[in-house]
Amino acid sequence: MQPLSGSSFLSAPPPEEKPPGAWPRLWRRILPQSLAARTTLLLIGGLGIIQIIGLTIHALDRFDFDQRMIYERARSKMFTYYRAIVETAPSDRDRELAALHLPESVHITLTPGPEPDMINAMALPPHPQHHMLPGEWNGGGGGHMSDDMGQVPFGHGGPHGPRGPFGPDSPGGPHGFGPENDPGMGPLPQSMRPEQVLISPATGRRRTVAFLLPDERRWVTIHYILPRPSPFRSPTFPIAFLIMTFAGGILILWGVRRLIAPVSTLGAAAEELGRNVNAPPMPEDGPSEVARAAHAFNTMAHRIRRYLTDRTLMLTAIGHDLRTPITRLKLRAEFIEDDEMRAKMLADLDELEAMVAATLAFGRDASQREPMGQVNLTALLQTIADEAAETYLDAAQNIAFSSEMPDVLVRARPVALKRALNNLVTNAIKYGGGVRIVLLPPHKGAGADGTESTVTILIEDDGPGLPTEDLERMFDPFVRAEQSRNRETGGTGLGLSISRNIIWGLGGDIRLGNRHPHGLRVTVTLVC
Repeated sequence: MQPLSGSSFLSAPPPEEKPPGAWPRLWRRILPQSLAARTTLLLIGGLGIIQIIGLTIHALDRFDFDQRMIYERARSKMFTYYRAIVETAPSDRDRELAALHLPESVHITLTPGPEPDMINAMALPPHPQHHMLPGEWNGGGGGHMSDDMGQVPFGHGGPHGPRGPFGPDSPGGPHGFGPENDPGMGPLPQSMRPEQVLISPATGRRRTVAFLLPDERRWVTIHYILPRPSPFRSPTFPIAFLIMTFAGGILILWGVRRLIAPVSTLGAAAEELGRNVNAPPMPEDGPSEVARAAHAFNTMAHRIRRYLTDRTLMLTAIGHDLRTPITRLKLRAEFIEDDEMRAKMLADLDELEAMVAATLAFGRDASQREPMGQVNLTALLQTIADEAAETYLDAAQNIAFSSEMPDVLVRARPVALKRALNNLVTNAIKYGGGVRIVLLPPHKGAGADGTESTVTILIEDDGPGLPTEDLERMFDPFVRAEQSRNRETGGTGLGLSISRNIIWGLGGDIRLGNRHPHGLRVTVTLVC
C-alpha cells in the first residue's frame, strides 16, 4: 500500500530555509524567550526612557536654578567679607582679615592697588554732598547711582548696562542687588561704600573682585572659586527617583503577569488537549478578547473530538461489517477441491481478518476512556521484557532490559502504555531477532517553562534497519517496509500507528532512527 503524502504535484515545493546570520542568532540569545519577559523588558525599557527624559528636563531646570543660587550666595559672601573689613578701623583691618575664617576657595588680601588685568565695574564720586534717602539707594535720586548699586556686586558698567561676575556676560545672568532682592544684606552707610569696584575677566570658575576702601587708598581684593552647579544637590531626589523606578518596575511585573496569564492558560489547555482529547473546556471569562479566544479554543476542541469520534465509528463499523463476509468466504473456501488454491485463498482471508482485527483495535484505542494514573515505568518495562521472553522462546536470550534507577514514575494510562511499548518490543523481536530495552534517568524538559521532567526509553534491535526516507512514514497506518517486513510475519502496518497515538496522547514523543552498523532504535519520551 502506498503511503499518504502531505504534498502533491499541484503544491509548490517548500522554500529552502536559510540559516540565520550572526546578528539574528546573537539577538535570539539575548532576547528573552517568554512573552511575559519580553513584555516586561519592553515596558521597563519604556519606563526607563521616560524617566531619563523627565530626569534630563528636571536636571536642566535644577541646573539653572542651582547656578543662580551659587552666584547669589557668592555675591552675598563677597558683600559680607567686604563689610566685615570696612567696618573695622583702618589700623585693625590687617588683624581682622587674618582672624576671618575663610573657606579654601576664598582668598582676601589688602593691597595698595588692584591687579593689572582687572576691569572697571563701577566708578562713584568719593563723597556726595547731600544726605541719601532710603529710596535714593535703590535708584530714587542722584543720576550717578546704579540700580541697587548695580546688578553686580556694587557694579555698574556704564551706558551698556551692568557687567562683572554677576552680570549678563557671566554664566549667572543679571541679578538684582539690594535689600528687596537679597534679604539680610541691607544697605551700607554712605561712608562705607567702596570708591571703586574692579573685576577680573572670567576664567572658568575662578573670579576676582577688588573694592577700593572709602577711608584709605587700599584695595580689598577677593579671589574666590565658584562651586559647580549640581542638579542632584538635594539628597531626597535620588531616593525618590529610585523609589519611583522600583515601584514602577513592580507594577509592571504585576500587570504583565496578570495580562499574560490568559496566554499561559491557553497554552496549558492546548498541551492538555494534545494529551487528552477529552480534557475539560477552558473557562470563557475575563476580558472580551480572552473570552473570545477561549470560546474559539473550546469550539476547536469540540470539533476535534467530533472528528475523532466519527472516524473511530467509521473504522469500527467497516471492520465489524467485514467480519461476516470473511467468515462466509472461509466456509466456501473449504469446498475448493484444489488443495493449493484452497491454501492460498485461506491465507489471504486470514490476512484480511488480521487487518480487520487490527482496525478494530485501532478504533478501540482511539475511543477508550482509561483514566490517568501513576505508573512505575521500571516495573512495567521489566514485565514486558519477561512476557516477551516467555512468548518468543527462540529469542529469549537476546531480550534484555536495563535501568540506572530502581523506580521511575510517570503519569499515564497503564493499559494503553503497556500496549504501545509491547508493540515496539514485539516489532524489534520479529524483525531484529531480539531487543534491548534501556531506561535512561529522568531529566528536565526543554519546554518554555522547563518545569516538567521527561524520561527516555531506548528500544534497540540488530535487524536490517530502515531506509532513511521511510523512518517517518512507518508511523502511517497500514504502511510496511518492503525490504525488512513481509507478509509471512502477519503484520498489518498498524502497530507503530497505535503506539504513536498512545504516546502522543500521553504528552510524549516517539522517533525512529537507524543504528550503526545495522539495526533500528526507537526513542520514546514520556513526561514524569
